[in-house]
Amino acid sequence: MAERSTAAVDVADNSGDEPLTAEADQSTADGVANNRERDTDSDEVQGTPASEQAGKVSPPELHSGHKLARRYRLEECVTRLDGFSSWRAVDEKLRRAVGVHILPSDHPRARSVLAAARSSALLGDPRFVQVLDAVEDNDLVYVVHEWLPDATELTALLASGPLEVYDAYQMVSQVSSAMAAAHREGLAHLRLSPNAVLRTSSGQWRIRGLAVNAALRGISSTSPQRTDTEAIGALLYATITQRWPYESDAHGLAGLPKDIGLIPPDQVRAGVHRGLSELAMRALANDGATASRHEAPCTTPEELVKAIGEMPRIRPPEPSYAAPPDYQRTAYQQGAYGRTASRPGVTQPVSSPPPPLQSRTGKALKWSVSALLIAALGLGSWQLADALMERGGKSDDQNQTQTTDGDDDKSPKKPAAGQPVAISAARDFDPLGDGSEKPSDVGNVYDGSSGTYWQTDYYKSADFGRLKSGLGVVLDLGKVQQVGEVTVSFVGTTSVELRTAGGDTVEPQSLNAFTKAAEGSGTTVTLKPGEPVQARYLLVWLTQLPATDDGNFRGRVVDVKVTS
Repeated sequence: MAERSTAAVDVADNSGDEPLTAEADQSTADGVANNRERDTDSDEVQGTPASEQAGKVSPPELHSGHKLARRYRLEECVTRLDGFSSWRAVDEKLRRAVGVHILPSDHPRARSVLAAARSSALLGDPRFVQVLDAVEDNDLVYVVHEWLPDATELTALLASGPLEVYDAYQMVSQVSSAMAAAHREGLAHLRLSPNAVLRTSSGQWRIRGLAVNAALRGISSTSPQRTDTEAIGALLYATITQRWPYESDAHGLAGLPKDIGLIPPDQVRAGVHRGLSELAMRALANDGATASRHEAPCTTPEELVKAIGEMPRIRPPEPSYAAPPDYQRTAYQQGAYGRTASRPGVTQPVSSPPPPLQSRTGKALKWSVSALLIAALGLGSWQLADALMERGGKSDDQNQTQTTDGDDDKSPKKPAAGQPVAISAARDFDPLGDGSEKPSDVGNVYDGSSGTYWQTDYYKSADFGRLKSGLGVVLDLGKVQQVGEVTVSFVGTTSVELRTAGGDTVEPQSLNAFTKAAEGSGTTVTLKPGEPVQARYLLVWLTQLPATDDGNFRGRVVDVKVTS
């Protein structure tokens, strides 16, 4: 078998629990079961009577090479703890590596493990490490799951430092949406930790141990959605700070300083993305104890998915290209071809080539080129002067006079078409509603950043819930200017109109004061009037809104650019 990949093993032990057998790290038939994975959180096993009975159950006497169902050949014991063991094995029928959890059939948690494994297998979501088989065979119960040789634990990724902003954003997005789907089917994890989250070579994030890990340890929760949401918040906190968001150290990460409580990630480490910092706090402090700048806490994975959707999308970093190596000339190009090889250890003097054009031939060539250039310049000047004199003579002979329109010099110059026109101010415009729509964010429409936007409130339909015909943003150009076109970028396909107001110094307050100049629909819409107009105030008027992930409708204006 290939070398063992710790990233693919699904381990279900707890920090601080001592193995119930001294054989946990002893050699098996194929070598030492080294580098055991350990969870370092402090989950408390629920159900004291079951735990006490579990301590009395001896783990099955298995060894490397043992076969289950004449199919699964055990290769290496990864964990032996609390009456069960976890193995790396080979499915000889399909010739692939798998992972196996094994416990005695009379183990107090055997039935719950079987039920959890079968429920997890029915989910069939590729974002989770799949359960392949769950069997009770004579005196053993075993669960077979996928083995991912190309995956890496989040624990290993964090060992070298915090993740990049885009990687942390992808992790929390994928894990949150996966757990939201699991909870919709009535399944919870309850043991989400950096050991349970894997990143594949393709960049996809996978979760292992759904329902099964908790069943193996006898863990339960009265609020499973809240438990998993807080665990996702802890994962995000760790990915952007490389610190565990509690006082105790865990998963190879240092905890927070004692007696200061939970502090935002951007106070732990400089340069942390503010949006991800606030998202982690909303998931962690879901009992309402959030800082004043944070929005409402997230208590379910669904709420966390919704909060992520409201964030400006974080784009992947631009690919970097390594500079090509310096060109190395061959021995022939360097003039070494045919020379007698020097003796080893003897340094040969290297004569530097003479400066260019310093030889006798080079000097002659230089003077010749200079003479030709001087002659060409003289001839060209003479021909130009002769042509001008000839043209002037013809003009005098024919008694022709040229007249110029004096008004041309006095007329103002129009701006060149296609030049950017600066936006000096903007405000939200909702004359058909309550008069206000997210005024604090309206400056984002002309800040030049693709990561910020101004957004509307939620509505129940694309036509503003039939409450009004539209709303928008008024742009102030500072003075009356020529407007050739306006380009508007949205999040989602949005219908929009461009309306203009004339040269009044007072900003219009009613929709009728603006004249419709153009309309369009899309994510990036170029609004071009039939002919350039002169205006100071422009109204970007939204008429149809795009749908959001939660079934509502909301408009988001990312950027507006005006050109003459």
